[in-house]
Amino acid sequence: MSQYDEGHTVAGWTGTAIATVGSAVAGAGICVVSAVLIWGGIGILAASVLVTWVLHLTGWGKPPGIRPRGEWGMGTRDLTARGGHAECWGCRLAGRGRSTAVVAPGMGEAEPIAVEAGR
Repeated sequence: MSQYDEGHTVAGWTGTAIATVGSAVAGAGICVVSAVLIWGGIGILAASVLVTWVLHLTGWGKPPGIRPRGEWGMGTRDLTARGGHAECWGCRLAGRGRSTAVVAPGMGEAEPIAVEAGR
């Protein structure tokens, strides 16, 4: 086992496998001069991005940064994914991640509203 958290996850390997197939199809399309294969390969590449993103959001990816050594295994699920990761663009695109409750002026303390941090 490596001494570094290399990020081997179900989401990462699945996305890589699908992207490899998409690249091969697009490459074959270029070799045989077939627009259908080229666009099919590009479609498969786009699907790989979406599949990887969905798997990350369901906890089969990894949060940004280095995980504790006990969570380096391939089949380890990230239980913090549901709430979103603070510095993760994928989580931010899905509406998860950094948000804090702020009281709007004139509303009192009974009804806080959510405002994204950093904006």
